[in-house]
Amino acid sequence: MKPLYIRIISLVFLASIFLAGCTGNTDYRPKRTGYFRITLPERKYTLYNSTCPFTFEYPAYAFVIPDTASGRHPYWLNVVFPRFKCNIYMSYLTIDTSLSVYVEECRRFVVEHEIKASAINEQQVMNTKDRIFGTIYDIEGNAASNMQFYLTDSTHHFVRGALYFYAVPNKDSLQPVVNFVKEDIKHLIETFRWKNSTTTP
Repeated sequence: MKPLYIRIISLVFLASIFLAGCTGNTDYRPKRTGYFRITLPERKYTLYNSTCPFTFEYPAYAFVIPDTASGRHPYWLNVVFPRFKCNIYMSYLTIDTSLSVYVEECRRFVVEHEIKASAINEQQVMNTKDRIFGTIYDIEGNAASNMQFYLTDSTHHFVRGALYFYAVPNKDSLQPVVNFVKEDIKHLIETFRWKNSTTTP
C-alpha cells in the first residue's frame, strides 16, 4: 500500500512542476542569428598611375591587377580586396558611337539586379573642371552587385565599374563591409582623373 501511495504523490509532484513551467512567460522568440564582429582597417590610399588613360586612388588594403578575362582589353582592371573577398571590376572603352549607347548599356546591367534589390539609388557625378561625368548606382538589399558606376568625359573616354563579393548575398552579415567598400568606391571616383584630357579652367 505504501509504495502505491508514494508513486501517486510522485506523479502529482511531477505534474505540478510541468504545469508550473507552462504558466511562465509564453512570449518565446527564437534567438536572432549572430555574426562575427568584423574589424575594419584604417583608411589609407595609393595612387594608381600606369599605362591606362586614367588615374585614381585605391585603398592600401587592396591591389590592382589587369583583367585577364576581359578579352585582352588593355585597360580593363580589377581592384581586389582579398581581406573582404570582393572585387571592383573596371572596364574602359573608347567612345566610337553615341554616348547614350554606353550609358544605356550600363543601366541595363543595373536593372538586372532589380529582382533582388530593395532599392537602387542614383547619384550624379559632375566634375566640369576635370571633365568627369557619370552616375553612381547604390544597390541595396541582397543583390549580387552592391554598387555600380560609370564615368566619362562625354567625348572620348568611358569607364564602367561594378562591385561584386565572392559570397552568397546576405545584407545582414555583409552590410558593414559593403558600406565600408562603398566609401572606398566613392573616394576612387572623387580622385579619378583622365590623362591628357582637355580640362576647363
